Amino acid sequence: MEENPEKSNPISRRRFLRNGALAGAGLVFGAPSILGSTARNAPSDEIKVAFIGCGAQQQVLFSAMRNIPGIHYQAVCDIMPDRLGGAFGRIRATFGYNPNRYVDAEEMLSSETDLDAVIVATPDFWHARHTNWSLEAGRHVFCEKMMAHTIEDARSMVRTAESTGLFCQINHQRRSNPRYRYTRDQLIQNHRICGDIQNLNGQWNRSIGASQDIDVNPRIIPDQETLRTYGFADAHQFLNWRWYRDLSGGPISDLGAHQIDIFNWFLDDVPTSVVASGGRNYFRNREHYDNVMAIFEYDTPLHGPVRAFYQVLTGTSAGGGYYEAFMGTEGTVQISEQRQFTNIYRESGAPSWNSLVRRNLLRMVAASAPADTGDSVASYESPPLEKYDLPGVLAKPVHQPHLENFFDTLRGRATLNCDARTAFESEAPIFWVNPSAGKREYIQLSAEHLSVDGGLTAET
Repeated sequence: MEENPEKSNPISRRRFLRNGALAGAGLVFGAPSILGSTARNAPSDEIKVAFIGCGAQQQVLFSAMRNIPGIHYQAVCDIMPDRLGGAFGRIRATFGYNPNRYVDAEEMLSSETDLDAVIVATPDFWHARHTNWSLEAGRHVFCEKMMAHTIEDARSMVRTAESTGLFCQINHQRRSNPRYRYTRDQLIQNHRICGDIQNLNGQWNRSIGASQDIDVNPRIIPDQETLRTYGFADAHQFLNWRWYRDLSGGPISDLGAHQIDIFNWFLDDVPTSVVASGGRNYFRNREHYDNVMAIFEYDTPLHGPVRAFYQVLTGTSAGGGYYEAFMGTEGTVQISEQRQFTNIYRESGAPSWNSLVRRNLLRMVAASAPADTGDSVASYESPPLEKYDLPGVLAKPVHQPHLENFFDTLRGRATLNCDARTAFESEAPIFWVNPSAGKREYIQLSAEHLSVDGGLTAET
């Protein structure tokens, strides 16, 4: 396949927004060392870590982190005694020592003076405060996505990370997944197996059973005064914060953020517009839509105009799992963290992929089947496609490579795969999906919508 000389050396719109913001601020940043501060005189490269937030996601992260050597779990923090005790117990059972326990994050940060890094796994509306406090206290941060509940808070996290010169990794974990990195860098960008990408498609559908309200024994819930102190009106909000507009962005940010991030990362661009539709189809008393469909338009330097469709549905788990699909003139790559949802198809008439198979860059699953000449409808259909798969599997928990990248960066052995500014640039379009759906408006996205220095706020 010949390269189009007019499309060589592209400068993406995302990169334009980034470079313009940095140039305007006149900022130059060095790479801080975890051993460079007077508060960190560790004799080795052991990294002292604390958790803020000890719920279900902290359990997921700890299950991945326990496989990474050189980490000392110094403190855990949560307002719920049951969760705090669970995190304490998991660390003690695994490593044989007792981390310090805290209810209040500010108290922990002021008391634990020799911490190197903080893992923020709290509800979205606390991400910015916990991240900014940790950075201002001289700690590097690994923060869950969405990086913040509002675009203003997300902007503040970028500014704090860059003004302190500390590392802040946002947990878009697919960016460190070897399957995703290989697919993006080798198959799509280097070997151009899709040809010109014209359409993207992604989904994450969940059954009603998997979307029910969380409920626990009332005796283990923090008291009402504590809940209100930390931003929750009552126990239901505390347990089900994802469904409240003041606390989260709903399913489009909880699930869709992972996949829309992949759209932007693989295209190395950000959309020029968004139009969305949403509704409360089943859980009608919830504040957030339980079903959202969004269309993003891109004007990419490499592929030209591209449209991306994304849906997150509550009420059905049908549709072939959760994945992101890149559909081009010569092939389609459907990729997922789950191997069973990953499929690659070569268009009939596209250049052969035999050389890629021989070099073990692709694995053929099934050759194209002959058309059913006895079916009168077949004459209207495209020819059957050859099906391929990626060589190899990820033999680690899906979050582990991203955490390894964070800790390797702290040790000076790597660079972050998703720093705060990179995450903001990719997440910024997501903040405008709910406003588009709520107002039934087509939104043209500009630097005012998408840049760290932009002034527009996303309101429904």
